[in-house]
Amino acid sequence: MKKLTAIVFASGLAAASAQGMAADIKAGKKLYEQSCASCHGMQAQGQGMFPKLTGKSAEHIATALGHYKNGNQDALKEMGDLGGSNYAIMAPNAAGLSDSDMENLGAYISNL
Repeated sequence: MKKLTAIVFASGLAAASAQGMAADIKAGKKLYEQSCASCHGMQAQGQGMFPKLTGKSAEHIATALGHYKNGNQDALKEMGDLGGSNYAIMAPNAAGLSDSDMENLGAYISNL
């Protein structure tokens, strides 16, 4: 049983690593500069009412964007006080993002 658990765990890590490697940081940077930087700052440092994004994992960013896109405000709150007053701004911005866009943005932001 321990061997099976280790194999399943290792497979999950390999899949997560492959997913992270599949993300295109250059594409994420371009999309970030076009769609995100005006609110979150050029280095994702946050400004005014827009939160800092640096220090967040690629998975956290992509997951949050997915919840904004799908209108899942409860999941956003569970992630740590996301949504709220910024939901009305973020939801339309996330609506047009593909899964690969969200992964690319996550990869770029997590590397700042």
